[in-house]
Amino acid sequence: MSFRFTSLMCHFRALAKVVSPLVLFCVLALLENGCSSFNHEWRKAVASPVPTDDIQGAWQGQWISDANGHNGELRCIVAKTNDEIYLARFHAKYATIFSFGYTVPLKVERSPGAFQFSGEANLGPFAGGVYRYDGHADATNFFSNYSSKYDHGTFQMKRP
Repeated sequence: MSFRFTSLMCHFRALAKVVSPLVLFCVLALLENGCSSFNHEWRKAVASPVPTDDIQGAWQGQWISDANGHNGELRCIVAKTNDEIYLARFHAKYATIFSFGYTVPLKVERSPGAFQFSGEANLGPFAGGVYRYDGHADATNFFSNYSSKYDHGTFQMKRP
């Protein structure tokens, strides 16, 4: 029985050496596909006329963590779903090689020339759980505070 178990473990270890790189490749391919989709939509949004009386469209700038000083490039595509709800699709980079994308529904209140918004999104346990956002924007500037259980900071963006 001991021989069979040891033999089985050797086969399992050999299989794990092959499967791990394959699984890693598949995960990276799926992540790249998400990035590719965002980049395609980003190019379309940048090529579209910039609205002068709305916050829809492409934005770019940076995110800065006040908790630990981390920061990076940030891009966003904002799309209006109805008069009160906009979807902000964020794509953030950290250390120039790591990227992460997610979408936040924002409740927007409009006043002449300005927009106030708030929203939240659960990014999962590995990314810090629920993040809350509140901020303001106009036709050319977008500013938001963000906070979660483990992090807080700001998003600052302008039109590309």
